[in-house]
Amino acid sequence: MSQRRQIRTAVLLAACLHGGASAAPVAPPEPELRDLLARTIDATDSFEHRFDAEVWLVDMSARLARFMPDEAARLELLRLVHSEARRAKLAPELVLAVIQVESYFDRYAISVAGAQGLMQIMPFWLDEIGRPDNNLFHVQTNLRMGCTILKFYLDKERGNLINALGRYNGSLGRLDYPDKVIHALNQRWYRQ
Repeated sequence: MSQRRQIRTAVLLAACLHGGASAAPVAPPEPELRDLLARTIDATDSFEHRFDAEVWLVDMSARLARFMPDEAARLELLRLVHSEARRAKLAPELVLAVIQVESYFDRYAISVAGAQGLMQIMPFWLDEIGRPDNNLFHVQTNLRMGCTILKFYLDKERGNLINALGRYNGSLGRLDYPDKVIHALNQRWYRQ
């Protein structure tokens, strides 16, 4: 990686870690983190430009650190969230807000109703689509199904996010769940 790219990465990382404050880097990023970020960006195909991937991944990784301390797992999840959200034509930040509310980023979460994984997918969906052997704890499977279901409800509700979130959660007509997701979206996952 060129020295210029190292400096740019360090500036972006410092800005994200310090609340967007304009600060010069004290030192270049750790080589392991720089290499991990570079590999993640190279593996990401859902961004229009490499720079966009770098900025989004660094920013969201800093926000997600509270929930997922492991950097490699965090970057891989963000890459998958971005890819699956874009595939479904959803904002990745909305998907992150749904995951925060649904499972608090616990890929092995199981609700009292039996919903599973990051986006809390009900197991009956596997039978409905003819794939009972799929595993809802597999991150990409869970994200693909969750994003597809959320997009379906968003389209069904003609873009009405409150109603789409209510349908997704099985609480249409009540505002508790949509309010929690929108609050998470506005407080943590907003785009700058």
